[in-house]
Amino acid sequence: MAHFYLVEELASSTVGSDVVVTGPEARHAVTVSRVRPGESLRVGNGRGLVVEGEVREATGDRLVLVAETVTVHPRPARRLVLVQALAKGDRDELAVQAATELGVDEVVPWAAGRSISRWEGPKVAKGIARWQAIVREATKQSIRAYQPEVSGVASTADLVRRAASATVLVLEPTADAALSSVEIDSTGDVEIDSTGDVLIVVGPEGGITPHELEQFRAAGAMAVRLGDSVLRTSTAGPAALAVLSTRLGRW
Repeated sequence: MAHFYLVEELASSTVGSDVVVTGPEARHAVTVSRVRPGESLRVGNGRGLVVEGEVREATGDRLVLVAETVTVHPRPARRLVLVQALAKGDRDELAVQAATELGVDEVVPWAAGRSISRWEGPKVAKGIARWQAIVREATKQSIRAYQPEVSGVASTADLVRRAASATVLVLEPTADAALSSVEIDSTGDVEIDSTGDVLIVVGPEGGITPHELEQFRAAGAMAVRLGDSVLRTSTAGPAALAVLSTRLGRW
């Protein structure tokens, strides 16, 4: 079962019904992946619905499969959100790709104070579209039932406002608390609430500024470290997601 395609317009399906894939997804399946009648594949809508079935037709830009199993996957109880600072080169894009494969539910581009890369004017729409494309392809590659959301560019003030209704964990190498020691659903000085989103904030290459750290702390965010080493901005977020996915019982 190596093939998985996203058909966002797929609202529902039943066993025995036809699922029709057209446009770029169908063309990729037929001309690039060379899917042929008789093969099995999966189709999802990125919102929890996954259909598995046998291909009946594969011609040009049209692919038809007969649904053999229809599964609606429940959403996780709590959403994991990666707040990724804009970074130079493709480092932020690498973080977005890996985070999608690891199960992130939302990705937020953050215009941090030390971000070398800047999305301004036409670059905003172009940057978001690029991240959305990365998320979509990573969702297909990892055969995920849910496609993560890519939000608009956030300022530090925007993130501070989100802290009012979410748990915000700021990755900071000098923090006293390790992410692996954060208390979950229990009392203590450091804990993850039982409800609401969990935001993981990752700074750019130069790190998070002292002023930004103070703003986050004042809003109730927690500074945590991953270990004794300092990870790149492209790997810190995915590493934190792996730790939290295990501790929250998602893995």
